Amino acid sequence: MSASTRSWAFSEIHHLGLTVADLERSVKFYGETLGMELERRRPNVDADYVAKQTGYPDVVLDVASFRVSPHSKQTLEVVQYMKHAGPPNDTATNRAGTSHLCLLVDDLRSCYADLKDKGVKFRSDPVEITAGPNQGGLVVYFYDPDGY
Repeated sequence: MSASTRSWAFSEIHHLGLTVADLERSVKFYGETLGMELERRRPNVDADYVAKQTGYPDVVLDVASFRVSPHSKQTLEVVQYMKHAGPPNDTATNRAGTSHLCLLVDDLRSCYADLKDKGVKFRSDPVEITAGPNQGGLVVYFYDPDGY
């Protein structure tokens, strides 16, 4: 079924959700280290719909939502499973099902130096993009505390 024959359509991305091992550590990383604005905290979320949504009975979540910038509509949601926590995931970029979050910044070299000084781990130095729609720009992978 093509998009033109459906009775519904996606309108935008609402948020990206990441499951984390330690919410406090992630709040510090995304808020203090990266400078995202903490929009809200929802501790001990155990609503009935969450158990139905996740498929885990009696699940309890701690949730924090961030706004990347004051002008962005989308949010980043970090979630810690307080009950039914699973093992760490293999976050290697070549694994099917692994994702990445792409953030835009005005000056990647300065951002890289600042975050490196704050102890953020990077996969490489900034790399020049030599082909495609972003040719001439720079790109780099960095890791959050859970290896995402």
